[in-house]
Amino acid sequence: MSTINGLPAHPLLVHFVVVLTPATAVLAVVCAIWPAARRRFVWLLLPTALVVLVLTPLTVRAGRSLAEKFGNSEVLRTHMNLGETMIWFSIALAVAAASVTAIHVAEHRSKALKPAVVWSIAALTIAVGVAVCVQTYRIGDSGSRAVWGGTAMALELPASPARS
Repeated sequence: MSTINGLPAHPLLVHFVVVLTPATAVLAVVCAIWPAARRRFVWLLLPTALVVLVLTPLTVRAGRSLAEKFGNSEVLRTHMNLGETMIWFSIALAVAAASVTAIHVAEHRSKALKPAVVWSIAALTIAVGVAVCVQTYRIGDSGSRAVWGGTAMALELPASPARS
């Protein structure tokens, strides 16, 4: 899929990934550490993580297709290399979401898990959530540099008047 309705698919898909991935990571962390949130929102967690998992390779493939239309610059290669890693972060996010969901299922069946297990999953979910958000930022930043270079917002702001 290289185009959607005649437009390059990559920039369109990227917007879904850039919003949904960190939102899912935050939801996973909240559900992992807050039982009341887990009871209320866990039904949303695994499906959104799976959507991220599906959208990630589609976005990468669409990016490869779009990159073929441009030169082979260093910043574009950097963005593509970082983008290729996102599937691993998406897999980790889906595993974390499944683990948090498993906690909920166990609690719902009145099979209390040991607190050490719950907190270990929470700690891993926090680590995955932070890593996913950082990697999403890094990929997005490299992509914007590949598109806009050093020229975006390059206007100098006027100096503010001195306050006495």
